[in-house]
Amino acid sequence: MGYRSGCTAAAGTWRREAEGPRGRELSAMRILFLACMRANTGNSTTADRIRSHLEAAGHECELRDAAGVQSSSEVAKLISQRKFDAGLAIHMYKAGRFLLGNRIPFGVIFGGTDINEDVKNEEKCRVMGAVLEDARFAVAFTCKIKEVAAKHWPQALCKIHIQPQGILTMPSVSFDFEAFLHNAGMIHLPGNAHIFLLVCGLRRVKDPLYLVEVFAEWHEREANVCLAIIGPMVDSLFTSEVKAKLQNIDGVHLIEDIPQEDLQALIKRSFAVVNSSLSEGMSAAILEAMDLEIPVLARDIPGNAAIIRHEHTGLLFSNPEEFVKLAKRLMSEPDLKRKITNNAKNYIHTHHSWELERETYQNLVQIFLTEGL
Repeated sequence: MGYRSGCTAAAGTWRREAEGPRGRELSAMRILFLACMRANTGNSTTADRIRSHLEAAGHECELRDAAGVQSSSEVAKLISQRKFDAGLAIHMYKAGRFLLGNRIPFGVIFGGTDINEDVKNEEKCRVMGAVLEDARFAVAFTCKIKEVAAKHWPQALCKIHIQPQGILTMPSVSFDFEAFLHNAGMIHLPGNAHIFLLVCGLRRVKDPLYLVEVFAEWHEREANVCLAIIGPMVDSLFTSEVKAKLQNIDGVHLIEDIPQEDLQALIKRSFAVVNSSLSEGMSAAILEAMDLEIPVLARDIPGNAAIIRHEHTGLLFSNPEEFVKLAKRLMSEPDLKRKITNNAKNYIHTHHSWELERETYQNLVQIFLTEGL
């Protein structure tokens, strides 16, 4: 498995002086950062973290919600008014297309939707190719994402850098677990409850109903086992379908999203974190669980298999029945659980360093200066 590929660049024309890491001076820029910013989603968490990396180097980084942008001309007006020097976007189609033709250098970060979904649409694929052609650099979270991108846009291979997501967990120390269970309607769970936590925005690609039936059957036999689905209600129509499905289901609880620090505290109190997505870029919830030493059971799809080695750093399942078998093994084999969580923690420390991610993005934006604004 390949991981980090960076790009170093010397500073070019100086605008404002800023003190960077290790005391070095960096050229400060005003950067427009476009990303889908629905609260408490992986995208917003990633965008906030990358913004902090750039601001730590002295850059001014203004984060805007791409979901609220209507056209490139709207972005052009914003660039003119706010005098941005450069741009950055998460998701080539959802956000990167709005930076096309706007006369500022920009970089893009691949989202899972880009590679897993949007490439199947001829027009979206064409637009993403134009974005990649104009971008000064692109970032892929995994080797697999870079490989797929290279098949569609081989001319852009040299500008795609691999940088896995950096992880820094800070669970809330004031999180009231008992109050949370009460508010979530889970207060009557036995004291030895095994809570499996599925963290996802409610949309079809996350497939949150995939394990519902087997959990209902399992909970009927063992009342201390339950599934908690938590996350923002992204797709209102699909959310209604999920709620309707769960009305008569015992052992599965649907919970509204909570702040990131509280979510991480909840992960620490859970037995395991579950991922049942149809496709993923790189799941922040999986990485955070690994860092917090909570075992992960994930659907065997490319995005998950890129970061989970079966029975080494987590467990991969191909169908609901296999999930239950693996979950029961995790409950009955403490040595397996201990091995997985220890290996996963070491994996995060080695391959998802927050410090290395910071260095990569700070170096990449310097390309804007060395190649000219």
